[in-house]
Amino acid sequence: MTASTRAAHLAQLNVATLRHPLDDPRMAPFVEMLDPVNAAADGTPGFVWRLVEEGEADATGLRPAGENVIVNLSVWETRQALWDFTYRSGHLEAMRRRRDWFERHVEAHLVLWWVPAGHLPTVGEAMERLADLRANGPSRRAFTFTSSYTAAEAYTAEEAAQHLQAVPPAQPGHVTGSARPTPTGDTAPV
Repeated sequence: MTASTRAAHLAQLNVATLRHPLDDPRMAPFVEMLDPVNAAADGTPGFVWRLVEEGEADATGLRPAGENVIVNLSVWETRQALWDFTYRSGHLEAMRRRRDWFERHVEAHLVLWWVPAGHLPTVGEAMERLADLRANGPSRRAFTFTSSYTAAEAYTAEEAAQHLQAVPPAQPGHVTGSARPTPTGDTAPV
């Protein structure tokens, strides 16, 4: 395994169109699950970071994709770590009940992509990846669980260096957050 694959993390964005405002009583079961599910994510092996709104515990107040659309943006050490959290933890209950709270999407609502370890994607970057997936289908730039690429397939060391130069780091005071400190150096192999 090369250093470039060991130094890559998997970013994910998913968007969900609300059936009702978050303060509607029909959304109460979802809202009640937010803190426990986020705490479970934060404690899951392989979790690196998740977007939170400044001064809040989650990102449900951010609406970059529309007034009725909430976003979830996170970074994981490996595809398997994200898969295990998504489908083998308490998060699965939220997945099973998603039709109670969210509209069915007719286009892609989840996108995955590899980032250099230590890079925290911006909401703009994530929305661009989702737009790329919607416009062009799965590619090494933007893919899904069912059409995924390994870090080695998606990222060369040269591309990683170019990416870090092209994307400025998050600035203090901007609407981003971390449930854990920014990682440094190499992490577990992917």
